[in-house]
Amino acid sequence: MKIGFIADIVGKPGRSMVKHHLPKVKKEYGLDLVIVNGENASHGSGLVPKNAKELFDSGADVITGGNHTWGKKEILALFESEPVIRPINYPEGVPGEGKIVLEIGGERVAVINLMGYFTMPPVENPFIYIKREIESLHKEGIKKIIIDFHAEATSEKRALMHMLKSKVSAILGSHTHVGTDDLTIEMGTCYVSDVGLTGCRDNVIGVKSEGVIHRFLTGLPYPRFDVPDKCKKIFQMIIFELDENGCKDAFKIKAYDFEDPFISQKAFFEK
Repeated sequence: MKIGFIADIVGKPGRSMVKHHLPKVKKEYGLDLVIVNGENASHGSGLVPKNAKELFDSGADVITGGNHTWGKKEILALFESEPVIRPINYPEGVPGEGKIVLEIGGERVAVINLMGYFTMPPVENPFIYIKREIESLHKEGIKKIIIDFHAEATSEKRALMHMLKSKVSAILGSHTHVGTDDLTIEMGTCYVSDVGLTGCRDNVIGVKSEGVIHRFLTGLPYPRFDVPDKCKKIFQMIIFELDENGCKDAFKIKAYDFEDPFISQKAFFEK
C-alpha cells in the first residue's frame, strides 16, 4: 500500500501547486491514499467547500486540520459531508471528528489528526489521548495507522514517535511550514518532524513578509496576514509504502513552481 501526505497547503498558491503536481505524482507512484492538511488552504486560514473540492478533485482522499481549522465557519458543513477531520484531542462536544477509518484494498486504515500542546489552543493531553486511541484501534484489529501531528515543538513530535514506534505506521509532522531533514523509519514507523508547506516559498511561511516583520518590530498585532497572489512556489510531499510489518520505504518529493517533481530525500532506516 502506497500513501502520500502533503502538509500545510497555504492559500491559492498552494492549491495551484497541488492541482498541477498531485494528479501526476499520484499516477506515477501508484498511490492508494493521499492525505493533505488543508487548514490554511483558504487564503491562509481555514477551509471553505469550494477549495476543499479543488483538493479532492486534484486527488486528495482525506483532508486534515489543525489550530486554523476554525478559520472559516463554512468548514462545519464539510464535517457533515466530506472526509475532512480536525484534531482529535479538542474537548468533547467540538464539531467534527478527529479520525477516519477507510477500507483500502480489503484492509482498514485509520487516519488521525492530533494537535500538540506548546503554543496551541487548549486541547486534551495529546500523549494520553493518542495512547488510548491507538490501544482501541489495535483491539479492533486496525494496525495501519497514520497520524498527522500538528505541533510546534519538535520535542513533542520526537517524543510521540518514541512512544508510538512499532505501534503506528506513520507520524507526519505539520504546522511549522518548514520542512525538516529527519525522515526516518524506526521499528516499522515512518517519521518526519515536519513535511513543510506547499505554497509560497519566498516570504515568511507562505504569507506576505510585511505584516510578520511589523509584528516582530513592534510587538503589535497586524490587521491580517495575506497570502500573495504571485510568488515563487514549492510543492512538498512524503510518500511511504506499508506492508504487514509496517513502513518498508519512504521518501520526500519536492517541486519548485511548475517544474517536474524530484525525490529530495530518502528515509533513513534506524536500526
